Parts: sequence; C-alpha cells; structure tokens
Amino acid sequence: MHTDLATAQSLAERLLVTAGVPAPAATQQAELLLIAEAKGVPSHGLLRLPRLLRRLANGTASPTNTGTHEWLSPCYLSVDGEQGLGPVVALRALEAAVPAAGRHGVAVCSITNNNHLGMLGFYAGRMAERGVVCLGMTTSEALVHPWGGTEAILGTNPLALGVPARPHPLVLDMATSQVSMGKVHDHALRGVPLEPGWALDAAGNPTVDPVAAKCGSIAPFGGAKGYGLGLGLGAMVTFLTGAAYGTAVGGTLDDTRPSNKGDLFILMSGGGYSASEYLDQVRGSRPADPASPVAVPGDGARARYQESVAHGIEIADELWRELIALDTRQDASRDAAQPEAVLAE
Repeated sequence: MHTDLATAQSLAERLLVTAGVPAPAATQQAELLLIAEAKGVPSHGLLRLPRLLRRLANGTASPTNTGTHEWLSPCYLSVDGEQGLGPVVALRALEAAVPAAGRHGVAVCSITNNNHLGMLGFYAGRMAERGVVCLGMTTSEALVHPWGGTEAILGTNPLALGVPARPHPLVLDMATSQVSMGKVHDHALRGVPLEPGWALDAAGNPTVDPVAAKCGSIAPFGGAKGYGLGLGLGAMVTFLTGAAYGTAVGGTLDDTRPSNKGDLFILMSGGGYSASEYLDQVRGSRPADPASPVAVPGDGARARYQESVAHGIEIADELWRELIALDTRQDASRDAAQPEAVLAE
C-alpha cells in the first residue's frame, strides 16, 4: 500500500485519540512511528501501532500518564513512567534534563515503567539539534543469544548517539543484535526471508524463516564484540534504573504484561563546539566506489526521509488493512454511542 505521510499520520493519530490518548500525546506518538516509516525503519513504525492500541485497551499502557520525576541530585533525574506512552514520557523527561545539562555540563535521566520508545535515534537527534550531545540506551525482552550460545537471554539493547553539527547532527542508532526483533516481525508480515546469519530457530538451528525466528533468537552483531557490548549496555542500564533484566523483561512485544525494561539517557553540554568540519572531512575522503561517496551515520536515513516526504511511503498491505479495519470499527462504535435523536436526524 502506497500512501503519503500526512494520511498515515492522521490515521494513527485518530486511532490513538479514540483509544483515549490526548491529542498532543497522540501527535507525538504518531509522529515517531511515521518518522521511522519515512526513514526506512518499518520495524519501529506503524507495525507497532496495533499492539500499542491493544495495550491501551487492556490497561497495560496508560493513555494519559506522562511520568513522575524525582531529582536524585542536581544532574540526575529518575523517572517512573507509570506505563505511559514511550515517547511522551521520554520527551518530557529529556526536556526537564536539558537545563540541568546546561548548568552542570552533564545530566543523566533514568526511566522505568515506560512503554516502547520506538526509534532511539529520534531522541538522540532531537537533543543534538538542541546543541547537546546525547547517549541513549534501552533494554528489551530476551531476544538475542550470547556469543557461543543458542538461547535468547540478552536484549537487543540498542545504543543511540547524537552529536551537534552543521547542517545536520551526527546520529548513530544501532542495536547490538544483527537486527531488531521488529525487523524479524516486519519480514514475517511481508513474507520476506531473513538474511543468513541473522537468527536461530527455537531448537538453536540457523534459519532464514522469520516466523521460525520469532520463536528462536537473534544473533549478536560482530560476534563476541557485539555480544560484549550488548551485555555491557544491558548491565549498565539495569544497574542504573533497577529495571528487570534478561528473561524477566516483558511488555514491548506483547500486549498482556506491563513494560518493565529500563531506559537511560546521558546528556552532555560542551563549549559550543561542532563536529561539522570533522564530518565534512570524513564525507570528503576517497570512496571505494567513486559513484558512492562516503557517508556518516544519519545521512542515509535523512535522504530516505526526504524521499518519503516527497513521494510517500510503502506500508505492508496486511498492516494497512488492519489499521483501516480498526478505524472503521471505531467509527461504528462512535456512531452506536450517539443518542437516538442524533441518529434520527
């Protein structure tokens, strides 16, 4: 299904508002999903919306909570997300932490009981545009097998980095697994096989079947190094947030359990320096293929976003039908709830 961004975002906002989410929060949540779609990351896009709507319906996500803040020190903010919407809770926390980073040079924001953040690079880029270096980390369900293992026991434990630069900041966003589980689900939805080496099935055998991989485990990226980085990030986030870890984590890939993973952001404010010249030097270095100039992290996503703004996005047909069906059912429910006198007019 091909559609423009405005149509898709309007649909997402409408579904969220009908589920009880205040309009400004619905816009924040929908914007994050559509930015992911536009940047070519459908695993963190509209694919997440039906599950989120189910979580709102059954009370495992709150449509209105925005998190409670406790300053443990002048530059350390601890947030209980109260099962609010991931981007709503996180953006409010970051807005509170930015002034502290300006005053003290650094601010740490740890978040628990928060729903799925979505594309982590979104937050790092948003902060870098404000002139603040941002490190973002989060944990997930046990989806990744250790190096040399076959059992899912680690999270995908992504890392995002945003560094101010002109005309655009440097934004690195990477999972410590070969792929995200969301990407596996997206391949399953589209009926597209996985790349070899991405995943194991439930028996621990290599597989390219995304349906089998959903019940198995994902490989760490870069062998032992990626495994070590993922384990280290997961341990750090858990240590600083007190969130669940390993196989005890739930709530981002199901609609029945409260989310109990941890989120961690570190903001650093410098002397107004910029990485612009350094990034230009890298971009200007000699490429292996003269037809493909050297890029830095964030360049490709930004180009895909601009293309999507101009020409629209492709949504999996099955997903689009599901969203339209949800919208239609909500319309019918609204009509049925109207007084008889109104219906008779």
